[in-house]
Amino acid sequence: MSDIQNITFNELSLTTKVAAVNRVTKIIEGGRLFSFSALVIVGNGDGVVGYGLGKASDVTSAISKATNNAKKQLIRVPVLHNTIPHEVKGKYGSSFIIIKPAADGTGIKVGGGARLIFECVGIKNVLSKCHGSSIHNSVKATFNALLKLKDPRTIASVRGVSLDTVFNGL
Repeated sequence: MSDIQNITFNELSLTTKVAAVNRVTKIIEGGRLFSFSALVIVGNGDGVVGYGLGKASDVTSAISKATNNAKKQLIRVPVLHNTIPHEVKGKYGSSFIIIKPAADGTGIKVGGGARLIFECVGIKNVLSKCHGSSIHNSVKATFNALLKLKDPRTIASVRGVSLDTVFNGL
């Protein structure tokens, strides 16, 4: 059971951050053909985030395609006191990430593409360790972990207990 649902971007004001731009070369009979791929993170700073990949013959077209693709894949992430509700792990390909909640004033202690994701989603205090080389796989592993997060208020209402009981029972 996941508390995270897909949402539409029409009613949101989203910020865009470019995570990576790569130049791709294809060798053809007449020489080299260059194209670009862009990885973009979008979010509203209030629990909504998405990522997208775009490919085109120039950088600006690749970024705009990636932005449009990211707006189609928005998810809502539960944020509790400017951090995540509980520890979570995510994996994609050879990349692996562990994300832990942190106390106020800690900041975003995250490396790579995951930092951009947490800035876009509006999480201010979080600890993380990411294993893996590719920024694409790190971003996808982070989204895999964020999809596993459960909202504590929903869990408390399903169990029929108060929010304090959920956290004291841990």
